[in-house]
Amino acid sequence: MFRKLLSLEEAEKVLKHSFSAKPIGVELLPLSETHDRVLAEDVVAPVDVPPFDRSMVDGYAVRAEDTFGAEEDRPVALEFCGRIAIGELPSMIVKNHMTAQIVTGAPLPEGADAAVMMEYAVRQDDTIFIHRAVSKGENVMRAGADVQKGETILKIGQTISPRETGVPAALGLTQVTVYKRPKVAVISTGAEIVEPGHALSPGKIYDINASTLSAAVQECGGEPVNLGIIPDDMDQLKSALKKALDLADMTVTSGGVSVGPEDIIPQVLNTLGKPGVIISGIAVKPGKPTTVAIIDGKPVFSLPGHPTSALLMFHLLISPQIYRMTGRGEKASPMVRALAEKRMFSAKGRRTFTMVKLVCDKSGRLLASPVASGLSSAITTLAKADGFVEITEEQQFIEAGDEVSVWLFRPEIRSEKDRLQS
Repeated sequence: MFRKLLSLEEAEKVLKHSFSAKPIGVELLPLSETHDRVLAEDVVAPVDVPPFDRSMVDGYAVRAEDTFGAEEDRPVALEFCGRIAIGELPSMIVKNHMTAQIVTGAPLPEGADAAVMMEYAVRQDDTIFIHRAVSKGENVMRAGADVQKGETILKIGQTISPRETGVPAALGLTQVTVYKRPKVAVISTGAEIVEPGHALSPGKIYDINASTLSAAVQECGGEPVNLGIIPDDMDQLKSALKKALDLADMTVTSGGVSVGPEDIIPQVLNTLGKPGVIISGIAVKPGKPTTVAIIDGKPVFSLPGHPTSALLMFHLLISPQIYRMTGRGEKASPMVRALAEKRMFSAKGRRTFTMVKLVCDKSGRLLASPVASGLSSAITTLAKADGFVEITEEQQFIEAGDEVSVWLFRPEIRSEKDRLQS
């Protein structure tokens, strides 16, 4: 039996007191390997970007004062002094009443301070007729206009997306320092489960949790290490958990935490190190049997075998820890408001989480439609649910038509209305 059911808030406090979720270290990686990693130090520009004054148009580099008074029917005549190719340092100097042909992106030659677009210039032999005046700096990007040397361009704690990857490259950098990914060992337990790809014998079912929990670890920025299926045997479980504790920063198991004779995970955990089991059951539905241990500084989260329960408790309790360990800080919990499509009941004395799918009615109102999560729908619930509605211990039910908060499993899910209109 469970020693004492804790409320979700009590469980979070106990966990926070016993385990400090923080980055486990840093590493220097090439830019090609930094997607979705978190910066462990600021990226400071070692050079100006661009490193020189450059033309933003195809045309002619000029001294702006030499073009003053130029009009369409009264052009200014300037002496041609050469061409400037992109990627080359200009060899000429633009002196008074002189101009050089230039292409977009090429360095501005010494003496020039503006550029005239090609369509406002006409060449006749070595004379260039300018039909429009320009001001100083016109059509020119100054050195350091985008990034100045010494400027902090990316900050510690930023997650690197394709948009950020180009910034260090533009500064000439090939590597950046990021936080290491925490390794999370994933173990499935039970005599009834079989790894996908193997033949099913009578009484067996395929393991769902290894795949879903590993994917959830990756979604949080961690590195899953699937240690496979371990039978409900004390010695084999002890060996597998020791291996997990040796090679990973966190361990997540599923199954073996209820009150049946084969549910021996808590017993095994208390033999592996101190302080051992710190949480033995949480007053929530689903997820009541959830057990948490700290073994010599490393957390072990033992979740129920029911796939929906396991994934929900991962979302509530484990993913915030992984977020902090990756350097991402506090995990955001995206939420939308909707109307309950049907009455939703709570479990007496327990915080209840009802899986819902977001749908729209004919008038465009967003509805939260409950998704069955019993034994008969253990698999389909995972695919159908967009999020969950929380019913507190004090509530008996949520009535159909009540406005509710729907906590989303994925931040990109905003509303069914958005999906229908896209």
